[in-house]
Amino acid sequence: MMRKYEGAFILLANLEEDVRNAEIEKVKNIITERQGTIEKVNEWGQRRLAYEIDKKREGYYVFVDFTSEADAVNEIDRICKISDNFVRHMITVEE
Repeated sequence: MMRKYEGAFILLANLEEDVRNAEIEKVKNIITERQGTIEKVNEWGQRRLAYEIDKKREGYYVFVDFTSEADAVNEIDRICKISDNFVRHMITVEE
């Protein structure tokens, strides 16, 4: 069943722009490969973290609104966990 989600991703602040864009593309590709649709991508850019994570004070914030099946969410979750470039990520269902 297709559902609406919002993904919040914090990437390492010191990533090269092309590496960061590749990571964002990877997330978007997982959604589209599974017949999902991307509603909106909102890049907040470099921000100070609310608290230190792994000795890091800053992160690059990206928000993605999308519609997809649950398997796309599971795959994004898996990719973010194994990638060192993501500091934190969270995907929530929009009611």
